[in-house]
Amino acid sequence: MRSAYILLAGLFINGVAQAQNASRIARVTLYPGSAMVERSASLAAGATRLVLAGLPAGLDVSSLRVEGDPGIRIGDITTQDVSSAEAVNPRQAELEAKLQALDDQLAMLDVERQSAELVTHYLQGLGGGESAAQAAPLDARTLATALEAIRRGGSDAYGRIQRVLVQKRSLQAQRDALQREIERLASSSRDTRTLSVQLAAERAGEVRVSYQIKGPGWQPLYRASLDSANARVELERQAQIAQNTGEDWTGALIRLSTDQPRNTPQGATPRPWQLSLRPPVTVRMPAAPAPAPAAKAAPELMLRAIRQADAREEAPLFDVSALQTAFSTEFEVPGRLSVPSDGRKLTVLLGRENLPVKLRVQALPRQDSTAYVVAEAERPQGVWLSGEIQLYRDRSYVGATRWNAQAGEKFELPFGRDDLVRITVTHPKVMSGESGFIAQRGERQILDVYTVSNQHKQAVELLLLEASPVSTAESISVDKRFEPKPAQENWQDLPGVIAWQQRLAAGATQKFSVDYRISWPKDSAVIGLP
Repeated sequence: MRSAYILLAGLFINGVAQAQNASRIARVTLYPGSAMVERSASLAAGATRLVLAGLPAGLDVSSLRVEGDPGIRIGDITTQDVSSAEAVNPRQAELEAKLQALDDQLAMLDVERQSAELVTHYLQGLGGGESAAQAAPLDARTLATALEAIRRGGSDAYGRIQRVLVQKRSLQAQRDALQREIERLASSSRDTRTLSVQLAAERAGEVRVSYQIKGPGWQPLYRASLDSANARVELERQAQIAQNTGEDWTGALIRLSTDQPRNTPQGATPRPWQLSLRPPVTVRMPAAPAPAPAAKAAPELMLRAIRQADAREEAPLFDVSALQTAFSTEFEVPGRLSVPSDGRKLTVLLGRENLPVKLRVQALPRQDSTAYVVAEAERPQGVWLSGEIQLYRDRSYVGATRWNAQAGEKFELPFGRDDLVRITVTHPKVMSGESGFIAQRGERQILDVYTVSNQHKQAVELLLLEASPVSTAESISVDKRFEPKPAQENWQDLPGVIAWQQRLAAGATQKFSVDYRISWPKDSAVIGLP
């Protein structure tokens, strides 16, 4: 009976261990600042328990969901926290097994070296000593045969010793690298959680466990390549992923989502807005303040330090939680990925769009006399989040910038300087004076001329912008004159910003002038005058 009990217990423990080993991360859905991890474990018929050890301590227990295939009934679910001193890192255990295998190989090489050294010692003894003196004399034929045997044996023995030394150096280098990695993992060990599920498996199948964990993150990246000859842009969408949850995501399906499940799922509720009169305030002489006890200050400082430490721990790897989108969009990353839990950044390709664009040359000469190339395209379907973008023009890298893909109804992409569109700025007149009855008002006239030359061999679409002065006080008057007349005023709903839009022929030159007359009360100071 005792033997049967031990056998059944061994089978039960073995079944639990097999279920634990079969557990793998099947899918990860990444949100801004959090992730939903889905694990799956294969169970044999008759299994009664599933144990998943080494789970991240930061997983949200309230988000745990356990589901089984038909024929597998789920019972009680319990979690247990394991301190870092007791936790077993699966990666560390794997490395330690490899380290042991290398030690075994090194020991075998030592045995081979020692056996080769025995041969060399014996051969050295044949060359002299008492045994050699007592040996029978050899004739010429026997001596030649013996010398050849000694030569071959010595060459083989010394050659084996040399090969062993070379192999040992290579294995020792691998062992040192493994030892450093094990020490790094041991120094960064963290608390874990163990999940235990009571179940009844009437047939073989799978159990799926999902949980949410804070910390992982992803951010969008873009690469735009302009083909100026054909007026097309290839827009490549990428995602940068990183995580340090404590568990490696090996061969998992990755889904990226713009949703934010950690935020509150409902909006604010209205509260009554009440007005009341403040009671009269009685003025009293303040008493001398008593010194605060030192014992109360320490807990407050400690509590503040704990809050700061918690804030640092909860901060996601990428600060994308501020991205505001009208709808949630999910991206299925093709294939299976392995994302290690060491914070390294992994970049994956999400797709490419080939967009026809309208090209223009844009300038703001009052601030910068450089002309820049801008491509405008219709917005593709879906949600495009803001992110870093790398820019190429005719296969040449022109720079990188932060691209706000949500701004405007169309996509606008900058593609660097256009040195063949030259702009010069002149100031024919800047005058200050006084006017009015007995000089009651101050005045200033500002006249600027912008000269734009197109040195391309083809015409360009020009957008010239000017931020004209806008009065925010009734006592300040601004008289504006533009030549030629601007195409737009309050461009993109920006007060005072005017825009000239016109086609500038190859080799053509066009002048644009602005004339401002500003007046204000003489005894007042005006902020913003040049």
